[in-house]
Amino acid sequence: MGTFSGKAALVTGGTRGIGKAIAMKLAREGADVTVNYSRNVEHAEATVADLRALGVRAEAVRCDIGEREDVFAMVRGAAERMGRLDVVVNSAARGLERPRPAIDSLPKHLRHTMDINLFGPWFAAQAAAPLMTEGGAIINLLSPGSDRYLPKYAPVGVSKGALESLTVYLAVELAPRGIRVNAVSAGLVEGTDGVRLMDSELVGGYGAKVPAGRHVQPGDVAEAVAFLASPAASMIIGQTLLVDGGYALLGMV
Repeated sequence: MGTFSGKAALVTGGTRGIGKAIAMKLAREGADVTVNYSRNVEHAEATVADLRALGVRAEAVRCDIGEREDVFAMVRGAAERMGRLDVVVNSAARGLERPRPAIDSLPKHLRHTMDINLFGPWFAAQAAAPLMTEGGAIINLLSPGSDRYLPKYAPVGVSKGALESLTVYLAVELAPRGIRVNAVSAGLVEGTDGVRLMDSELVGGYGAKVPAGRHVQPGDVAEAVAFLASPAASMIIGQTLLVDGGYALLGMV
């Protein structure tokens, strides 16, 4: 019997990278899992197969996270198919495909980044809250770029800063219902889109300075998410858990 046996989870952006690692971790702990994707059907099908191989129910749902009606339909559908909804992880994100400093960022790109990174989790929480029972958990994925400067990261950093603030507001409003809202902020995570878009020399230098001696792995983030979603974190509300191998302690960007 795993921590999440008999429970159901929804992971947005759950078919690749960090999102898939989270979905797999929850499934290994017994949860039935719905994963969301935006375009790549092959990744979605492969992820569902991997999840089902763990002995749980799993579905993939295509959804534009920036569209409120689509998000509400996705959340309600996931709850109906699985018979319940206990955990929502907002992992879907965008903005790194056009890395720019703040002064050069374009309005259209800024708006779409905010649609996915801020409004998507907002809509998901609004849709999920009435469907979740006491003990439910909502976990938002943040970034250290929300409160410190990272080169060419402005659209993502600003959107994640807003999501960090939203996490606090949702946490206070939903705690009386027995629903906990928290966040995980990960440092440079190996194998993700963010790392692939960074200069290789910069990535290597970052890894050499991390006190833990290595880059964060998707599985490290998944472990943190699973902890915050578990009963072991029943009195942790509105907090952001930093997973960066100690890098922030050095006071460097």
